[in-house]
Amino acid sequence: MFKKYFLILSISIFTSQLNGDVIARLIKAEGDVTLKRMGTDSFSEKAKLGAAIQNGDEIKVGEIGFGAVMYLDDKTILKIRENTKFGFMDTKNTRTVNLAYGTLLNNVKKQDRTKSFRIQTPVSVASVKGTEFAAIVSNAGVDQFICKEGLFEVLNMVSGETVSVAAGQKAVSNAMGSLIQAPASPGEYPEDPEVEEYQEPVEPEVIEEEVELEEASESQESPEQPEQEESLETEESPEEPETLEDSIEETEPEIPKATEKADSAPVKPFGMGMGIGSVTIDGVLYNQLALRPEINIGKIGFGLDLVLYLDFEGNIRTEDWDIAENPSKLLDKILYIKYGQKSDPLWFKYGNIEGMTLGYGGLMNGYSNMMEFPSVRRTGLNTGFNIGPVGGELFFSNLKDFSRGGTLTGLRAAYTVSDDFPLTIGFNVVSDLNMFSGLKDGDDDSYPDIFDDFPDNKIYWNDTDGDGLADNDSADIDVDGDGLTDILYPNQYPGADTLYLDTSITLKATPFSLENNKASALGYSFDIGYPVFSGKLFSLGLYSEFNSLNFPASVTEDSTFNRMKRSGTGITVPGVHASFFSILDVTVEYRIVNGSFVPSFFDQSYDLTRVITTTVGDSTILRTKDMFTFDENSNDFSSAGIFGSASLNLFNLASFSASYANMVAESDTIKSFSAFINLNAENIPKVSSAMAYFQRNNDSNPFDFENPSENTIMGYRVGYELSEGVSLIWDFRQYYRDDGTGKMEPVKQTTIETSFNF
Repeated sequence: MFKKYFLILSISIFTSQLNGDVIARLIKAEGDVTLKRMGTDSFSEKAKLGAAIQNGDEIKVGEIGFGAVMYLDDKTILKIRENTKFGFMDTKNTRTVNLAYGTLLNNVKKQDRTKSFRIQTPVSVASVKGTEFAAIVSNAGVDQFICKEGLFEVLNMVSGETVSVAAGQKAVSNAMGSLIQAPASPGEYPEDPEVEEYQEPVEPEVIEEEVELEEASESQESPEQPEQEESLETEESPEEPETLEDSIEETEPEIPKATEKADSAPVKPFGMGMGIGSVTIDGVLYNQLALRPEINIGKIGFGLDLVLYLDFEGNIRTEDWDIAENPSKLLDKILYIKYGQKSDPLWFKYGNIEGMTLGYGGLMNGYSNMMEFPSVRRTGLNTGFNIGPVGGELFFSNLKDFSRGGTLTGLRAAYTVSDDFPLTIGFNVVSDLNMFSGLKDGDDDSYPDIFDDFPDNKIYWNDTDGDGLADNDSADIDVDGDGLTDILYPNQYPGADTLYLDTSITLKATPFSLENNKASALGYSFDIGYPVFSGKLFSLGLYSEFNSLNFPASVTEDSTFNRMKRSGTGITVPGVHASFFSILDVTVEYRIVNGSFVPSFFDQSYDLTRVITTTVGDSTILRTKDMFTFDENSNDFSSAGIFGSASLNLFNLASFSASYANMVAESDTIKSFSAFINLNAENIPKVSSAMAYFQRNNDSNPFDFENPSENTIMGYRVGYELSEGVSLIWDFRQYYRDDGTGKMEPVKQTTIETSFNF
């Protein structure tokens, strides 16, 4: 019992530290000045004069605006110029201003200061003992620190170089690791408007006493005036430290968006990753040398994946660089091209797509087109817009699949009623135009590699007798391998005319082709959500979602693949999402399923299970995901149950998330489980990254780890820091496939590389 109370007390103390006393106040606010409170996702609060600033809050000034903040303990003043964003972070001994971009004019006081003061940018750290200086951070990754009075030090976090800056000097630091000290010209210091020091208002109790005295004198002068009127008049006091209106605004619900993303700070303008290690492609082990440069200019960014694969004899794998023969190989060198963020009016990303969720995830949740990378390189496209209350999003998982019959496509449209009534209504469509596109076809001859006897040759595909010569190759004089010469051509042998010697030639059937066979899937959903309450310590939202899945009947030309028509619906009513102390997020849903439907059908592992093959003897059996997810009677199936998920951030030491679903039917129970853990490597010596995940959906027992299914996927990624900027990365992924006898064989993908980050 004592331990329980101690735990509750510890949580209470920690919470009070996160949401502690006011550390500063806004003493100037002109134009576009907004606040983002700790635990919220956007700059939704219009800043007002005297607004309280707490630890973890952020402030942003737009293109037309100016602001100033004063710390209450030592009277340090920060003047905020236009186009600036930064956050406040105080610890017991350190006061940090996290300047994402923009211009700050700082007057750091020595008197009464008990904490070291520093300004941290994406590139640099300026440590101050007491001075007046300007910090200017550009989106190009160049920082300038100009000293007007006093002395401070600047550290470049890329190179580790440090310089001291005195009055009349400046330091220029950039993302390439360069740091120089130089004289500052008088005109370089930004315009520095004067602001008055803020005085803490008189305590409310004192004001109330003064009001009572005024009321008494007024009542003596005007005894006939009603008491209620006097009370209303004296309640107005612009000097109140925090008005009732301010309190209401701080807990006003935010406009919910089912897939809303938080503002992200500007990234570094240039980065270079280098990898040396091994990787398995098509069952062959290669050594790899990879360069992955990333360049960001304003809202535009792109990354490249330039890799050489060498076999055990030192030969370079040329298929990846045969650009003259196949220009589409050039697209494989582009890791991504992007413009803007999902919160911008217009944005797009081309290349790798991860964590793709539409709406509340009833159809698509956490999809990634990188699950088979690098053996399969998919080129996706994700774009969208936000115009007033209307938002839209479109995505394609692999543009190269359009030439193979179609790709996985998603579309979302959302509308928010108003700021006063922030009800959001959304509509989603997800379609896989041809699930067979998931079959690998290396030579693009429309015959998937598993059916193609010559997967690297576009003009050959069948070899009936298995002698290495194609059936349509004139060099093979006995195509069916029955020991009889099939045909002799003129000049093939001296004096021989065309002779047909074998009149009974038995050939393999034409392989399965992507051109003439299709199996599609279509889903659509409606969702509605409303934020009931949003505060610093607690927030609560309600939502509901209707989903539908349809799988048309499909029969291949040779009838080897025969899929029946399936359809089903799923309803979430209600869905509840709650957040506690900005540490714990909890989601609970009650789900009702009818027919052939499972929630999140298009999930993270979809590309691994989109279509699977099983070889039994000389036959290869094809099954699309719906065929092993549902049975022949699933259209008449109905179930209901609970889904729950939770994510926990353990004091910035580790983050953990897990979900579980239990759907009960008349004769069966279907369960799902997934888990993810990520450790903050900054707290672990010599470890640069550490994460692991497990997913097993739509099985009778997802915790039967000794008997995995085709729905099981797991993996981990661990980085060991050899030296600063150099890490050994071990990336492992495993899933399972039927070996043709009903036994599940693990398919393991391992990548080991040495990563250099410049």
